[in-house]
Amino acid sequence: MKLATRLGLAATLGLASLALHAQTVLTVSAFKDLDRSVQAAIPLFKKARPDVEVKLISLGYGDHHNAMTTALATGANLPDVMGLEIGFVAKFAEGGGLEDLAKPPYNANALTDRFFKFAAAQGTSRGGVRAALPADIGPGALFYRKDLMDKAGITEADLTKSWDSFIDAGQKLKAKSGTYLIPHAAAIKDIILRSGLKDGEGIYFDEKGAVLVESPRFVTAFETAKRARAAGIDAKIGAWSNEWSEGFRRGTVATEMMGAWLAGHLKNWIAPDTRGNWRSASLPGGVNASWGGSYYAIPKGAKNKALAWEFVKFMTTSREVQIAAFRELDAFPALIEATNDPFVDQPVEFLGNTRARQQWKATAQKIPAVDVDRLDPVAAEVITAEFDKVLEQGKDVKLALADARKAIERRIRR
Repeated sequence: MKLATRLGLAATLGLASLALHAQTVLTVSAFKDLDRSVQAAIPLFKKARPDVEVKLISLGYGDHHNAMTTALATGANLPDVMGLEIGFVAKFAEGGGLEDLAKPPYNANALTDRFFKFAAAQGTSRGGVRAALPADIGPGALFYRKDLMDKAGITEADLTKSWDSFIDAGQKLKAKSGTYLIPHAAAIKDIILRSGLKDGEGIYFDEKGAVLVESPRFVTAFETAKRARAAGIDAKIGAWSNEWSEGFRRGTVATEMMGAWLAGHLKNWIAPDTRGNWRSASLPGGVNASWGGSYYAIPKGAKNKALAWEFVKFMTTSREVQIAAFRELDAFPALIEATNDPFVDQPVEFLGNTRARQQWKATAQKIPAVDVDRLDPVAAEVITAEFDKVLEQGKDVKLALADARKAIERRIRR
């Protein structure tokens, strides 16, 4: 090789090396399974921004949120983009560690009409800080074993018409086959707590921060769930336990009420051998609610805020990215236009070739834009503890709720 050629090649390689090292590194922290959406989107993002290297840091759900809590508190090890589950958005927002995306240069409020209204609302704190934009949502559904219901002579209408009808169906199923209708009575309590709410209302607190847990909604939730336990229709097992998964695999538990994403979990790892036996229906009593949801936020201490905002918009408003996550990962899009894709109308094989995604979309359109409060997790923890006393110790419902109010108010004052 001639000297000039060698020198030219060396110069070219040197420039390429410099270009590689000059790439901007965008750090994205996410939890399982949100990390899979990020991983799938990185090649698409690289097409638009080949000058950017996306570094994905992935941890388990609890470890990730604990790490983000520490990072925001100390200002150390902050990513440029932070993935969050909905339960942490208000807490982190009101802690003051996240950028307010409603303000310039982000002006994210111009984008919020593109998302389902409840998902957009949940990204905003009670103080009005738009802390995050939604990526995926969990429209609530009742998943049930149609084969077991058919053997017991129970119809979908029996399960969804009302809570009385639901409990009656559970007793009939138990009497005929010994099968439990639900894993735990707490699911009924949690759903009724989300019933009858209007846009702008909160589950546990009103707009002034007053505690709502002695309202008729909470009394009904506790009493209905207590009746379900007395009727013997719940297996007394907690979600995500080994007993819970085994109940679905063996057909000893016939339903579960969760977000639409549960269909993917049932298909992929919980009970793949039950393919075709499951169906999805609306929640009993006409309740429209959501379970979970993933969001993207930008810490105030991020090093590359402009690029971080570009990536957040890419993950949340790109139809291509949202549909890819929907197809590959069963992540139901928060972006309305992505749910207009023909994929929504396709039959779901695992659910007996029914068009369940159409039902999930219809539910998402009706879920109210409920206010979230950073103290919601505190209130939920107290309510769970008092509910357990009602079920396990026979504590009076109204006394339990009165004690819950006092405990919540005491913890708020700390």
